[in-house]
Amino acid sequence: MFIPLHDANGLRYIKRQYVTIGLILINIACFAATGLAGDVYLATNAYGWGFTPALAGGRIAVAEFPYVPETMTYVTYAFLHGDILHLAGNMLFLWVFGDNVEDALGHVRFLLFYLAAAAAGAFMHFLALPESDTPLIGASGAVAGVVTAYLILHPKVRLWVLVFGRLPLRLPAFVPILLWIAYQFYMFSALPDDRVSWPTHVGGILAGALLVLVLRRRGVPLFDRAVVTPQSVEVGDASGKDDGVGMRWGRQ
Repeated sequence: MFIPLHDANGLRYIKRQYVTIGLILINIACFAATGLAGDVYLATNAYGWGFTPALAGGRIAVAEFPYVPETMTYVTYAFLHGDILHLAGNMLFLWVFGDNVEDALGHVRFLLFYLAAAAAGAFMHFLALPESDTPLIGASGAVAGVVTAYLILHPKVRLWVLVFGRLPLRLPAFVPILLWIAYQFYMFSALPDDRVSWPTHVGGILAGALLVLVLRRRGVPLFDRAVVTPQSVEVGDASGKDDGVGMRWGRQ
């Protein structure tokens, strides 16, 4: 529906989005270790690390793939991807939106937020398809939580997007994100058992909307009541003192 490219939305509380970068690197490493080794190896790892509703619910047993306890697959599934496009799409969304959500929550709480959104996505997938013996993989549930948190924090920030993958537009973030969320719910109601797990996306969206309210730093405003963006690069302030971050910050 849309591909995010860039947002002019600076960091206020952290110097760098270390958790976001770390999650992207871990996902890339996991894909290199599993997705590049061939379909058979990926399928084996999908059963070992992915989330399988029928397995999690005790309806089937797959003794050949006891990689981790079933409770852990509520999270581990989110670090596997089926192909390079699957990986690239999720990581692009995480890169564009993750830094500002991490900034609003802090490093540790953002990591907890991400993992909780992933688990919520798996749980919604389980509720929708409890008999499914097909492993669920992909970070889209966790990423959906991040995108939704960004919407609640920064709906007015201008966002460069490719609409339908072709038309570049600079829009307020709430326009493409609300349309994207509406599309996820529509597809969830229309095709709950599609090859794409729309229930996982919906679970991540709901978790992200709730968790950002609880986990954000004290005093962090919602709905862009105080948007911080870098205005210009400076070494020091008017008194000649270095400001420590090399940026002059402004509100919009």
